[in-house]
Amino acid sequence: MPIIDNAVYVDGKRTPDPANLEETFDLVRARKGFGWIGLYRPDPAELQSVAKEFALHPLAVEDALEGHQRAKIERYGGDRFVVLRPARYMDAEERVEFGEVDLFLGPDFVVVVRHAEAPDLKAVRARLESEPKLLAAGPLAVLYTVADRVVDDYGPVVNGLENDIDEIEDQLFAGDHTVSQRIYELTREVITFQRAIAPLTAMLEQVRTELDGQEDLIEVRRGLRDVLDHVTRIQERADGFRVLLQNALTVNATLVGQRQNDQIEQLSRDSFEQGNQVKKVSSWAAIGFFPASLASIWGMNFHYMPELDWPFGYPLALLAMITLGVLLYLGFKRRNWL
Repeated sequence: MPIIDNAVYVDGKRTPDPANLEETFDLVRARKGFGWIGLYRPDPAELQSVAKEFALHPLAVEDALEGHQRAKIERYGGDRFVVLRPARYMDAEERVEFGEVDLFLGPDFVVVVRHAEAPDLKAVRARLESEPKLLAAGPLAVLYTVADRVVDDYGPVVNGLENDIDEIEDQLFAGDHTVSQRIYELTREVITFQRAIAPLTAMLEQVRTELDGQEDLIEVRRGLRDVLDHVTRIQERADGFRVLLQNALTVNATLVGQRQNDQIEQLSRDSFEQGNQVKKVSSWAAIGFFPASLASIWGMNFHYMPELDWPFGYPLALLAMITLGVLLYLGFKRRNWL
């Protein structure tokens, strides 16, 4: 069985370890302490055996076996079933990877089922064993420290997201055409992260409310208040990330539109310049057309051409060429073709 650790605690101190689960159940009642069983990815038969020993509710066991639950807390008589969603940031993939930790809490036992590599619950147990006064509070002290570790591990996730958002801001003004896709994918990760941590506030508030007036659990209540403060700060930062990414997407759309307008304007200027060149060429071609036409007519060398014997034919032809050329030049100039 994937039992990571199995211990019975009395007045905040670890007692000699039981040999098996059946003995754990008996020792808890004999020593008047509480048992803490840690499981890692148990199969159905293994979890059912634990459920049988501690009379865990079938619906809670079913949720723990199926996994992929949202963060929540549910009451089954005097027992609680809590689901937490630990997370870590895969920087190379720019992806938030979620795990799951399920806790079954009774008056004298806590069963912790871990479905992923993180968080390191051995460190959580070691921390509590080094604080007997807090551990003496029982299963709720375990809930507090596990929740505290899960929320602390959200810090690197937030830092990773923030770092990538800073890089996106640099990409925006560098004209990187892949930035739109990156913004979209990072926004999706931020939204998923928000959904994972959103239920924590209500969950922690519910447990704190239930502990009102219980002086022996005052340290647990204070600890939950501290965890709740961390959750609030993380939620605020995640909300800020989402706003920044939405603004980045808007800015990117504006910059893309501006670049497209600049390209269109440049094309328009190029087309206008090409049109001017065509006008100039056409104008000079038209000006040269009439002298060439007249010259070609009298240059045909036919024997019978009356104008060849006319004394004023030559100067009149030159005058006609010059006059038509000047008139065309002035007309084209007035229309800004030249």
